[in-house]
Amino acid sequence: MDHRQVRIKRYKEIIAVFTRHGFGMLFQRADSRPFFAKKKGIFDPDAASGNAEASAGKHLRMALEELGPTFVKLGQILSIRQDILPDGVVKELKKLQDSVPPFPFPEVRALIESEFQDRLEHIYQEFDPDPIAAASVSQVHRARLFSGIQVAVKVQRPEIEDTIDLDLDIMKSMAHFIDRHTKFGKLYDFNGMVEDFESTMKAELNFMEEGENADTFLHHFRQDEGITVPKVKWIYTTKRVLTMEYSDGLKISDLEGLDRAGLDRRKIGETIATSICNQILRDGFFHADPHPGNIQVLPDGTVVFLDTGMVGYLDESRKEMISGFFVGVTTKDSGMVVRSLVDMDVTVDQKDMKNFEKDVDTIVAKYLTMPMDKIRIDDLIREVFHTVYLNHIKIPHEFTLLAKTLATLQGVLEKLAPELNAITIAEPIAKKLVYQSFSLRKVKTQVRKGIWKYQRMLHEFPAAMQNVLHRIGEQDFSVPIEIKGGDSLQKQLNRITNRISLSVIMLALSIVLAGILISFGLIAGNSGVTIPFALNVLKTGMIVSVLILLCIILFLIRSYR
Repeated sequence: MDHRQVRIKRYKEIIAVFTRHGFGMLFQRADSRPFFAKKKGIFDPDAASGNAEASAGKHLRMALEELGPTFVKLGQILSIRQDILPDGVVKELKKLQDSVPPFPFPEVRALIESEFQDRLEHIYQEFDPDPIAAASVSQVHRARLFSGIQVAVKVQRPEIEDTIDLDLDIMKSMAHFIDRHTKFGKLYDFNGMVEDFESTMKAELNFMEEGENADTFLHHFRQDEGITVPKVKWIYTTKRVLTMEYSDGLKISDLEGLDRAGLDRRKIGETIATSICNQILRDGFFHADPHPGNIQVLPDGTVVFLDTGMVGYLDESRKEMISGFFVGVTTKDSGMVVRSLVDMDVTVDQKDMKNFEKDVDTIVAKYLTMPMDKIRIDDLIREVFHTVYLNHIKIPHEFTLLAKTLATLQGVLEKLAPELNAITIAEPIAKKLVYQSFSLRKVKTQVRKGIWKYQRMLHEFPAAMQNVLHRIGEQDFSVPIEIKGGDSLQKQLNRITNRISLSVIMLALSIVLAGILISFGLIAGNSGVTIPFALNVLKTGMIVSVLILLCIILFLIRSYR
């Protein structure tokens, strides 16, 4: 079966699944409203129940789970996009489970031996054929190296990369169609969303990149206590097989187990929240999927982050913006919050900026009246996203991942220690970083970077100018400029220029007259020159000045016509 036939078959499968769950109308009408719209006939199940939104969310979740890993991951990303989906659908998407039956051990063996070009028994001293965890992209087995170290081996599902590539290709086609033929595409840029999603999925499929992420986290965690990630065993790691030290900890979702072990849930929650805030605000490199299944606690209370395939990046400017946002919220400075969001480089027309600032200010004012420990970060994010939607603003990809991480963190804290609040934990970290941005060391670094940039610019300037001068000499240099309302603008510019010219000339005349008066004074003070002669010199100078002034006035009058 060639690629085209495989693609058509998958298209049919996707349409069949969505149709079975009541979304067939989406594929019949290009101009139809979103599936969550409250309109009869868009979704069949429970249409008469009066709870169409919840029904749509439930059936959408079931459809995505049935379609496999690509669609499950997409649903998880969409679960924080309150600007696109209503609350009922979002709540259902948060229930998405990435859990499927494991694939057979012979396939596990075949893949590992293919990756290392050796028998499984020569690679690992022991290898448990029964997986300890299974997901749509991979499954994990317990093993032991010949050195005696116990390890966890993550093995990618056979042919899963081809399946995901096909799904991504279909998604890009759908996004292109939506962007070209629907009003929603013009607003949300689904092409861009799918491209960002594709980069995230590709990164998760490359276990070498996941291993590098783990090493980066280990490097950053040297500054912190009670936080770690399993060490990668690089000799036993490839693109499709990841071998790491085995972590025999308790999942943070096992609340009873944590209590039996005598572990302080509040302290665990504080450690997790502090670490994620440091990852975001300090490091600019954060775990973008910190759900309970990806976090363990060791007997001594050390928190272990697992599955580092999905990460987010923030450059220095983004970190400063996020820090300013948290400081603004905690210090009840609405202006600082607005400026931080505006500096996010969101795509917004200048004419809409004032409305955006006004709406954000309204949100902030609402939350600033609340006690700090009562502010939920996920509710605040939901309000911001809704405001973004109302103002037709497109959100940068990294902010979407950031919002997903913070919303997941709030959910973790609610289960571990409901009294904890992500914002209050982030406050001291954000303040520290904001203060550091004004430190002498930071200023010196910025100056050094600026000098380097200007040095390169000065180095390139002579060659650039030589090229321009050469083109001018060859009469091959032109700058086409089209200005709407050019005649009107030209008149305004002429008037402005004339006024400036008049001011300059009047100043010059004043200087001339002042010089004449000073000269007259000097002449009059000289005993060798008669006063009548000096007066004649003064009169001549005054007459010349008046004549020049009259000529200038006549010129200006003509230019205003």
